[in-house]
Amino acid sequence: MGFAQGVSGLNAAASNLDVIGNNIANSGTIGFKSGGVQFSDVYAGSKIGLGSKVSSIVQNFAAGSIQTSTRALDVAILNGDGFFRLASPGGEISYSRNGQFDMDKNGFIVNSAGLRLTGYQVGANGAIAGGSPSALQLPTASMTPNSTQNISAQFNLDSRSVAPAAAFDPNNSLTYNYANSVTVYDSLGNPHELSTYFVKDPAPAVNAWKVYATADGWPLDGATGAKVAPDAVDPTKPATNGTSFGAAVFNSNGTLALDAAGVVVNPPNGKLDFGSLTFGNGSSPMVYSMDLTGTTQFGSPNDVKKLTQDGYTSGVLTAMSINQDGTLVGKYSNEQTKTLGQIVLSSFANPNGLQSKGDNVWSETAMSGQPLTGTPGAGTKLGALASGALESSNVDLTAELVNLIIAQRTYQANSQTVKTQDQVMQTLMNMR
Repeated sequence: MGFAQGVSGLNAAASNLDVIGNNIANSGTIGFKSGGVQFSDVYAGSKIGLGSKVSSIVQNFAAGSIQTSTRALDVAILNGDGFFRLASPGGEISYSRNGQFDMDKNGFIVNSAGLRLTGYQVGANGAIAGGSPSALQLPTASMTPNSTQNISAQFNLDSRSVAPAAAFDPNNSLTYNYANSVTVYDSLGNPHELSTYFVKDPAPAVNAWKVYATADGWPLDGATGAKVAPDAVDPTKPATNGTSFGAAVFNSNGTLALDAAGVVVNPPNGKLDFGSLTFGNGSSPMVYSMDLTGTTQFGSPNDVKKLTQDGYTSGVLTAMSINQDGTLVGKYSNEQTKTLGQIVLSSFANPNGLQSKGDNVWSETAMSGQPLTGTPGAGTKLGALASGALESSNVDLTAELVNLIIAQRTYQANSQTVKTQDQVMQTLMNMR
């Protein structure tokens, strides 16, 4: 027996202790993958081995347990072997399972080392554009306002109502049967109150209701949709109380009357065309309509069942969520949501061929194969994403502590072989 066997065993055991120590040290590191040492024996033209050596150190890429988080930009990969695709400011690509991200001052989603999360950008039409993944950057500018174009309303107009005796006057509740208001927005994002008034027609047209409207309390002309002209004597008051925008006509069963083709007759196609309304504040004229489809005339109190409109004021990004398919959805202060991009994931044919670069990232090598990049989702090979969650280290502390005892004993045993060889050499020296 020579010193070579014992020394090689000591070196191999020391390497094993290093790997086990590294695993234990990173047991709390998010996304960390434990390593293991593979040994091989050494022969050199002899039946007697010359010891052992470390043939390779492999990583266990099994998923760690999922822990919850309170941060929207903490993301975990569920039931898949995908990696987050990261890009440095210089364009170098790396990969990670650590989903702890933040937003930097420029709106980029970055990890603790400043590497930027990549994905697909949003096109001009607001849909995911696809193409080549690039660094995802959240908008720091305010969402531009949107002028109201469509109002959707469903009312019940009480069939027991009696036609008013006097002509319509928005300031006199005795001249109309029902009124309701909705906030609309001009092209600058300024809010305005649009009020609609329903006046039941007298007999014999008992199933018809005329519709009037005011904007910010000022009567509108039903023919053009514009505000009526001011009174010549008192410019603070309108010259007239406005004219009707049309009528809502019902069947004897209380639903809007249809033609032979099943289309609402009045208002045409169920929509009241409000024309073009100018507010005089520098905004563009608001061209809009109200869809009354679903409105009824039953023998129950006047009521509103649905009232929505598609305009909104400007808003700033206040929160964000990440869906299972990686889409980033921004929530704005104007109560609107907007798709901001989509995270991509990458997988490899041989993940053990990846080169570990520290800081919880790996880089592609010839042994790993080229990355297969795509969008996440439930049931995909890449896995789905969970926002507000993190993947823990997959280190099994109990197993590592047992391995530590075994590695320690192995080291001690190899030191005994060196000690025994030293004693043999000492005996030989004493024979001379």
